[in-house]
Amino acid sequence: MSETAIDIAIIGGGLVGASLAVALGPLIERHQLRVAVIEASELSASGAQPSFDERSSAIAYGSRAHFETMELWSQLATRAAPIHDIEVSQRGAMGRTHLSRRDAGTPSLGYVLPNAFLGRVLHERLADMAIDWHCPARVDRMTPEPDGHRLVLDSGQTLHAGLTVLADGGRSGLKASLGIATDRHDYEQHALIANVETAHAHEGWAFERFTDEGAMALLPLTQRRMALIWTRPPESIDATLAMSDDDFLLALQSRMGSRLGRFQRVGSRHVYALSMSRAREQSRPHLAVLGNAAHAIHPIAGQGFNLALRGVMDLNAAIEAALDAGRTPGEAATMADFEQRRQRDRDLIMQASDTLVRLFGLELPGISGVRGAALGLFNLATPLKRALIRRAMGLARH
Repeated sequence: MSETAIDIAIIGGGLVGASLAVALGPLIERHQLRVAVIEASELSASGAQPSFDERSSAIAYGSRAHFETMELWSQLATRAAPIHDIEVSQRGAMGRTHLSRRDAGTPSLGYVLPNAFLGRVLHERLADMAIDWHCPARVDRMTPEPDGHRLVLDSGQTLHAGLTVLADGGRSGLKASLGIATDRHDYEQHALIANVETAHAHEGWAFERFTDEGAMALLPLTQRRMALIWTRPPESIDATLAMSDDDFLLALQSRMGSRLGRFQRVGSRHVYALSMSRAREQSRPHLAVLGNAAHAIHPIAGQGFNLALRGVMDLNAAIEAALDAGRTPGEAATMADFEQRRQRDRDLIMQASDTLVRLFGLELPGISGVRGAALGLFNLATPLKRALIRRAMGLARH
């Protein structure tokens, strides 16, 4: 088969790859770019791609602005549950921190969106865009060339891309085939994910509680439902999964308390191993790495998708600046600009997330009281608290 020239090839059509393709929409029209999206999973009408699963994503207020730029927010807002307040506490210890939208001066701290709905909205927009859609399709071989990469698909079709974006998740072998190593740290924890229903309305409250076995979080969904993220050690996860719904809700109640009344129902439960990973190279000339292919962090602060989305928007901005200056999307100067935009934010969020996990995982005499006191003191440090909130919301990038 003949080789097709592509300006930008996005490998992976999940939340991150689809977000990049949508963000590129104005540049596709203005500069007549040819963009291809290559997705391995066959999508159903509901958008059954692996990242469009039972989980929900915490969308920071700054990420809302990105979706507004893509002209998607009005549609996403129909299913977005706002986070007005966050309570951070430690089980069995005094001291807690209250983070409020009033501290940030915004209508909310963020939102919670079901991944499946977010994926469907993104793919509905992609269906109306002038892109080359390859699905289901896999990249069998990816060969660097002086002006890009040669991509051979499992269909036998060959593409030549001036810029290739790896957004195909943490398990892809394409990075390794290019000689890009990934550093990993196993937290020796699993996250149990489920939706629960509470007796009382959550009124936009989210809860983060640290226990001796790991962090727990409850995020508001629509009505009286909340998204539960419960981190458990590997030796406990099978027993937790095997519990009856009633026993599961009792165990959850004993750890989270009764602030929202009794937990009344629980949906299907899913488990994911937790680790931190980081690709040693996240850009090269003619190559960018995004999302879980670039980095994965602990869900302790709900920053994973927001960090990935900021990477999407930084790459889009670097490409736009290059095109406006008469450069190509994938050349070395463009990718250096992308890396400069990403580095500080990426390093800070990854370090902060890992530090929180390690700090609240320490088991030393008296450490619980020290952590509780620190939470209480931080609650009183208004300027520091406001600065942290705005950073977590994606409103203080520099």
